[in-house]
Amino acid sequence: MLDLIAIGDVTEDVFLQIDDVSTVVCDSQNHNCELHIPFGTKLGVSRVDKLLGGNAGNMAIGASRLGLKSALYAEVGEDVQGDLLYTSLKENKVSTKYFFRKRGEKTNYSVVLNHHAERTILVHHEMRAYRVPKFERVKWVYLTSMAKGSEKIFSKIISYVGKNKVKLAFNPGTYQLHLGLEKLRPLIEKCSVLIMNTEEAQGLLQTEKRDFKLLLSSLWKVMKQERGIVVITDGENGAYCYDSEEYYYCPIVQVPIVERTGSGDAFSTGFVCALRYGESVAEALRWGTVNSAAVIGEIGPQAGLLRLAKMKKVLNENEGFKARVLLEREVMDEKVYVMKKKGKI
Repeated sequence: MLDLIAIGDVTEDVFLQIDDVSTVVCDSQNHNCELHIPFGTKLGVSRVDKLLGGNAGNMAIGASRLGLKSALYAEVGEDVQGDLLYTSLKENKVSTKYFFRKRGEKTNYSVVLNHHAERTILVHHEMRAYRVPKFERVKWVYLTSMAKGSEKIFSKIISYVGKNKVKLAFNPGTYQLHLGLEKLRPLIEKCSVLIMNTEEAQGLLQTEKRDFKLLLSSLWKVMKQERGIVVITDGENGAYCYDSEEYYYCPIVQVPIVERTGSGDAFSTGFVCALRYGESVAEALRWGTVNSAAVIGEIGPQAGLLRLAKMKKVLNENEGFKARVLLEREVMDEKVYVMKKKGKI
């Protein structure tokens, strides 16, 4: 039996490293920096990487690295890029039973412009028919970013997880979030885990408040699962969580940052996989945070994804790194944990 099926779009990501500092323009306080490339410019890049991308692909590969039997449902074109993605899944021992190469279609494509630890992403998504196959029995389904038209498969996913008592984790993508709370409500009601970042949670709830207990509890109330879990990641400020009984906070891990693409997916991967292994919510927050820290130390969303032995080793070496229960009206001041061994994970 599979442990997890990831459902979502995948892309070929091309990472271009730009070292020319003249392309970056900042305001007087050195905040709000932007990448400026004038028309007609011929700009050199110092490094090029072509990798599998997309939230679902990152989860499927990350889960496999952590020792779970994973599969990916995605549709790609019958082209060179699709072949590259297929090969990457095979190399990472991800089942390709639900990975479909469509004749006459093209694979999604993105270009990631990296300048030191910052990036700008250009994305092209192909239109898909999205026909969900009959899945085998599985413990977890992880649903994430898909393009326009994907909403028509929501009812099939809802039916599948309900009939087969499958746990559903949902990390909505940009298009799915644009559908709004009411259209996502039937799906969220079936979720065992809901993960999003602060801005996404605020947008879905149509509020500008940064009260994390309010955001977490508001999203949790939409879920109909008695033991449902909501996680909100807040970038460099750490992650917050509510599991119907306690509110938790977990700081980030201090590591050198090379490139941030895939850090959120790595967090979700560590968190969900820890739950699959029977770990507590507090421990799952540790797994997610460490996995995310490992990814930002490398280029691309998958190079740094941890294997199970490495995850356990890092956690055992840093027992002082913990998620903890938030007290009433508590404000978190210590938002960074310094690893025992400095440097990338």
